[in-house]
This record gives sequence, structure tokens and C-alpha cells, in this order.
Amino acid sequence: MSDEAAAFAAAVCTDVVDAEFAWSDAFGRPSSGFGAAVKLGRPWLEAATPLLEKLLAKASAAAAQAYAIALGRLAVEACEFDPDPSLASVEAARLAASTQLRAAGVAMVASDVAAKAAAAANTNVSTSVPSPMRTLAELLAELDELVGLKDVKTQVHRQTALLRMSGLRAQKGLKVPTVTRHLVFVGNPGTGKTTVARLVAGIYRALGLLTKGELVETDRSGLVAGYVGQTALKTAAVIESAMGSVLFIDEAYALAEDDFGNEAVSTLVKAMEDHRDELVVIVAGYPDEMKTFIETNPGLESRFGTTILFPDYTEDELVAIFGKLAVGSDFEPTSGCLDRLRELLRAEPRDEGFGNGRFARNLFEAAVGHHAWRLRDKAEPSITELRQLHAEDLPG
Repeated sequence: MSDEAAAFAAAVCTDVVDAEFAWSDAFGRPSSGFGAAVKLGRPWLEAATPLLEKLLAKASAAAAQAYAIALGRLAVEACEFDPDPSLASVEAARLAASTQLRAAGVAMVASDVAAKAAAAANTNVSTSVPSPMRTLAELLAELDELVGLKDVKTQVHRQTALLRMSGLRAQKGLKVPTVTRHLVFVGNPGTGKTTVARLVAGIYRALGLLTKGELVETDRSGLVAGYVGQTALKTAAVIESAMGSVLFIDEAYALAEDDFGNEAVSTLVKAMEDHRDELVVIVAGYPDEMKTFIETNPGLESRFGTTILFPDYTEDELVAIFGKLAVGSDFEPTSGCLDRLRELLRAEPRDEGFGNGRFARNLFEAAVGHHAWRLRDKAEPSITELRQLHAEDLPG
């Protein structure tokens, strides 16, 4: 095949693991030439290839359209270099195909190529089915049942009331003040940020602000690609998957580390403006790092008006979390087990690496494992023995 086709395909599949080998087999070229081909073909992800431009300049519409369609199909085939393509790979193939098709005036075929690209990646591309619609009262009740987080609950209730009133004012034809729906969650790991984010997604759906109300979770690795220019495509693909839902970006401050992260942030800020009625973004991370992150981009500062602090759990709250996990799994911690749990909690350093609720869950799971080992020689343990967790079931 021509150098142009080989370079175009290389640019499309640049993020595919071991793509250079599949590319080498497909085009009969040494894999060592993959990097140069990517560099050559990258501009054609956003503009017509030189040969396509030449055909268009000669007013050879039929030939130009046929060539553009061939390039579109080539983009799909390049996406298939990965047997289990990611959503970002599919989106890159779709955008590359659409660029060439639009240039040649074959807009109607673009959707067909996109469909083929999605079909090629059907193992990773799925339309999430919204969970059964839950009422606002049910979701707020579940929020209130969470251990601790008093101030977090208050702020979520306040945000809910504000958005509900805005909706009612709009229905009556009254002016509605601008209310940002995007949120910043700050706190150490294991303080309930993801759990609350999932409830917020449901609450926004119950208020009629989102159509699906799912929580799409990601972090820097899910948004950033290995080449400048590809990150925007990868981020756009994740954003597309979160339309009608909440996009939750954990450790979002990591996006402020380099140009790749800045490209992801710029793409995100634009999407938040262009899709303000379809997308809600929650960014999360350590307090100090998140403050610095928000201040790095004026677009972020203007769109994230509400910051919610998730404090570390107290000893009593962690004991309560352990107890809820036990009861929910039909276990019953003895008083000795709870005393031992408190000893372990007091001995654990409370620095940024402390797991909070995650630490309590890990201790519970360890206790269940030790409990099973303790009863390994009992042929017919009693219900009480099957349920009770003792001090010896916790780590020594």
C-alpha cells in the first residue's frame, strides 16, 4: 500500500498496545518505521490527506469520494489491530474517518463508518442501561444512612434544594440564577467520595437534570494518551460515554502535571460548556492538591463553584463502618473483636496513606478469612459460630 495509507493507519492506531507489529504485518513494512509513520500521518487526523486534497483540487469528485471511503474503512481496520479495542481507540478511528469523509463531501457515510468502528470494538463499547428510577426521597435517605459525613450530607441536601427550586422557578417562567452543577470533592482516600458521587448522580437524575444518572469513573490514565493530539481524542471519547450521567475524575490534580494533562483539561472544560445540560463533572482528590489544580485553569475555577470536604473518619465511625459491613454479611463482632479493632485503629498512622473506610473494609475482609480458617476443622459449626467474629479473627 502507499506511504500515505500506511501513515494514516499508524496515526489512527498509535495508542494500541503493540500496534507497530500488527501495522508491520498489514503493510509489509518494518515495525521500526512505525514511529515515523505516526508522525507523518498525525496531521491527517484533523485534515484531508495530500492525495485526497489533490483529487479534490482536480475536481474529481467521484475519485475523491471513493478514496475518502477507502480511508474511512482503513481507519476501522486500524482500530481492529487491537483485538479488544478501547473506547478511545474507537473514537480515534471514528474521528479520523469522519475528517476524510467530510472533506470529500461524503457526510452520509460517516455514520456508517462510525458504526463499523463501534462494532469492531463491541467488547468495550456498551450502552449502559440506567438503573431502575429511584425517588429523590429514597436517595436522600440512603445518603443520610451513611456513617459520619455530617457536613457532606448537609451540603448535598443544600445543593439538592437549590437545584430543585431552580427547576420549579423555570417551570413557572421565573428567572433562574446560574447554578453550577459540577462539584469538587476533597478528602483523603476511603472517605466516601465515590459513594456520595454515585448518590449525587442518582439525585440529579431524580431531579430531571440527567437522563441516565450513571457514574462514569476515570482518572488521569483514562484521559491522557501518549502523544499530544491523541489525548483530546481519548478524553472526548470518555466524555461522550458520560453524556446524561456524572463523570467522576479521581485524583484529578494529576492532570496538572504536564502538557498531556493540560490538553485533557482543555477538552474537559470545553465539553462542560458545550454540553452543560447533558454532563455533570465531579473532580476529586487531596485538599491541597485539588485547590492548586482548580487554580491552574480559569475555566475550571468558573465551572466548579462548590467544594465539599470529606473529613477523615473518627475511631467510632470506623467501628460503626466495620459493624455495618459485618451485619450486612450476617456476621456479628463480639465485644472482644471490637476492642481489638479499636487497638488496630489507634495503632495505624493517620497520614495521607491511611485508608479510612477502606481500611475498615480490609480489616473486615481479613477477619472473615481468619474466621474461616479458625473453623476449618469444624464439621458442623453452629449458627453462632458461623456468625461470630472474635478478637483472634483480626490481624495480630
